[in-house]
Amino acid sequence: MPRTILIIDDDPHIRQLLAFALAKAGLDTIEAEDGEAGLAMADTAAPDLVILDINMPRMDGIEVCRRLRAKSDVPILFLSSRDDEIDRVLGIELGADDYVTKPFSPREVVARVMAILRRMAIRPPVVAATATVRCGLLTLDTEGWQADWGGQAVVLSVTEFGILRTLATMPSKVFSRDAIIDRLRGPGFAVTDRTIDSHIRNLRGKFARVGAYDVIETRAGIGYRLGVCVGG
Repeated sequence: MPRTILIIDDDPHIRQLLAFALAKAGLDTIEAEDGEAGLAMADTAAPDLVILDINMPRMDGIEVCRRLRAKSDVPILFLSSRDDEIDRVLGIELGADDYVTKPFSPREVVARVMAILRRMAIRPPVVAATATVRCGLLTLDTEGWQADWGGQAVVLSVTEFGILRTLATMPSKVFSRDAIIDRLRGPGFAVTDRTIDSHIRNLRGKFARVGAYDVIETRAGIGYRLGVCVGG
């Protein structure tokens, strides 16, 4: 079946250019002219990938990405006119899969879209022995994508929950950053070590607010594993 790409950009010329290039590659496209319309379309159409402009009126691409990532792991390709590292790191830390900077070649966008779709096709499933994973005061509902600490709900993004689930289903294993990325996205997902570190910091911060300081253990020079989860 043809895969559907949602293009969210306030520039009609860019939307038309991308729609034409993606159609030549055998992909269906739908379009939204601003962030609010794009979010609504993502909910109703369930696209296979979202191409998302950062600079848009009403709701910018950063906020759209945050809201998408709070409820979905749909692949996101950012379009940005700002080619500096801060923007790139921020986008990746929010959960974007790749970047293209303006001005861009439509061929490059199509190539990156196809690469992301291929990676998603070989993404390994994460299977827990049971729907509920418990360790000390930590409980994960792997089907409901919910985290709980000693009876208190901890709201996590899709990526944060995926990292924690990866660690919790093999609590004695130390995962390198690359191993975590492979579990989340499949082999070959191009992302920096600092991206995983950022998600780990966010996880620790969220659990610290409910008195949990031992959820994730750092093994210097190796990676991360689940902590003892007793509240220390």
